[in-house]
Amino acid sequence: MTLTRPLLLLTLLLCLVACEPRVVATVPIPTSADINAVNTALPLTQNAPPPPYNVSISFPQIDDHLSDLSGWRYTVRLEFDGVFARTSRPAQATASAQVEFNQLSSARRVIVETSGELIGQIENTAYEAARLGPDSFLVRDEECQNNTDAARLAADLRAGNLIGGVTTAVPAGQRGTINGTEVYRYTFNDADLVLPTIRVGDGGSVVVTSGELWFSAAHNAVVRFWVNVQVANAFIFDRQLPVDGTVVIRYDLYNIGTAYNINVPFGC
Repeated sequence: MTLTRPLLLLTLLLCLVACEPRVVATVPIPTSADINAVNTALPLTQNAPPPPYNVSISFPQIDDHLSDLSGWRYTVRLEFDGVFARTSRPAQATASAQVEFNQLSSARRVIVETSGELIGQIENTAYEAARLGPDSFLVRDEECQNNTDAARLAADLRAGNLIGGVTTAVPAGQRGTINGTEVYRYTFNDADLVLPTIRVGDGGSVVVTSGELWFSAAHNAVVRFWVNVQVANAFIFDRQLPVDGTVVIRYDLYNIGTAYNINVPFGC
């Protein structure tokens, strides 16, 4: 943002001539600075992330670039609460995951829990999967699968598969520390949101009621992504019946640089 020009020093010229009246030359007063603009620009400048992140960032999958880091853990959760569209019948769904990573050993551990009518399960269901180099393992219903397609898909599940991310986010002029990491806050619009598990039907809508994205420039990673969304006539988790209600998304990245000890899941 370009500020108005600084106030110029006014100079009063006095000309004294003998036996003649005094002549005073005046200089027009310059336009004063916009105080509101100054107050806005200062925090934006002081809290701006370093280049190239000071213009915008793009994370269509919120956990993009994490494979470049030596290790980490994140939690992700998506909740829906509402009704089936054009009815008063309640509809709920919850899906959450915890993921750990060790770059050196090319290892990944995923624990998933789901519940709700929209996922096809009233009771809670859970599984644990792990990838250790080329091998994948999956423990579900007390049974172990090794190197099956299901095991590979489960071990490689990403937060981006569940909650998506944003195509564009811009700096908001605020920084802080979240989950032990220095971060910068970014803002985004409804149109920037990517929601792979939500599809809008005819006449439907997706409206962001609140949202925050905190980004670590030092690690090129999103540390926090919290969004509340109101949906109408939307299909969630590929269910056949549309719903109206509220979607809550929570994503947090922890312990960047910690290489987790990941082993074959218990039961394999």
